[in-house]
Amino acid sequence: MLSINDLKSGLVITIDNEPYQILEVKHLHMGRGGSSIQTRIRNLKTGQVLQRNFKPADAFEEADIEKRKVTFVYAHRGEYVFSEAGKRFSLKENEVGDIRKWLKPNTEIEAVFLDDALLSINVPIKIDFRITESPPGLKGDTAQGGTKIATIETGAKISVPLFINEGDVIRVNTQTGEYAERVEKMKD
Repeated sequence: MLSINDLKSGLVITIDNEPYQILEVKHLHMGRGGSSIQTRIRNLKTGQVLQRNFKPADAFEEADIEKRKVTFVYAHRGEYVFSEAGKRFSLKENEVGDIRKWLKPNTEIEAVFLDDALLSINVPIKIDFRITESPPGLKGDTAQGGTKIATIETGAKISVPLFINEGDVIRVNTQTGEYAERVEKMKD
């Protein structure tokens, strides 16, 4: 059993026989009263996000989840196909959620299972993408380190520095959706 001191972001616990992932943890101390923990948690079955406070007397059971590596194969008409050890399975667009803008073919991702039921999929924190569309950066616009909006190969739009051009490969932080660095400059 886990106590409130064991709770941390990313941990998956069971509350009322439902799996919840902890998103945020804040310690609260109320003057002469006891301390408590304020959390934001997501129900992994329904996707609902809740705020909940816990007291020191509360105890939790860590969910028996299994994380497995799967490969994103392709997307077609709102259906996303994944492969695991030669077996393919597909998810609908609403099941994939916002991470669909980071999925490109042959990307290895992590799938979280509970009792062989898929709960969620997680993409790597940083992924490399080729720029497919980028307006030209104008000379003289770099005095303040400006940015422009560029389109990556998955169709997502990213704010990038002015020196990034069409054909360049950039690394993107998938948790924040921000440009991290240029990996490869397009050859002239």
